[in-house]
Amino acid sequence: MHELGIVVHVIKQVEALAKENKVSKVVELTLEVGEVSGVVKEYFVDAFEWAKKRTEYMKETKLNYITIEGISYCEDCKDTFKTTEYGKTCPKCGGGHTYLITGRDVSIRDIKVI
Repeated sequence: MHELGIVVHVIKQVEALAKENKVSKVVELTLEVGEVSGVVKEYFVDAFEWAKKRTEYMKETKLNYITIEGISYCEDCKDTFKTTEYGKTCPKCGGGHTYLITGRDVSIRDIKVI
C-alpha cells in the first residue's frame, strides 16, 4: 500500500508550509491525483484520515480529492486519447509511439488555512 507513503509525503510538505507561514491550522487541502498513478482513492483517503490526526496543523483538514484523467499522445498521428480505454496503442492510427501526458502525478492544487 504505497498510498500511506504518498500521504506522509504530502502531509510533511503541507505541515512545513504551515509552519513556515505561521498559520494556525490547515482547514482544507485539494489534491489532484492521476487516474493512472496507481493510487487507490479509498486507501488514500483512509490513510489521510488516519495520518492527519497525528499532525500539528492538519487535525481537522478536509481533503478534496480530484482525479485527473489519463491522456496519452500519439507521435505518429499527433492525436490524444484516453489511456485507460486504449492503453499504449493509439485508437486512431494503431501506432505504438505514444506517451502519457496527464494522469500520472499526485500534486497539491490548493491549501486553505486560517
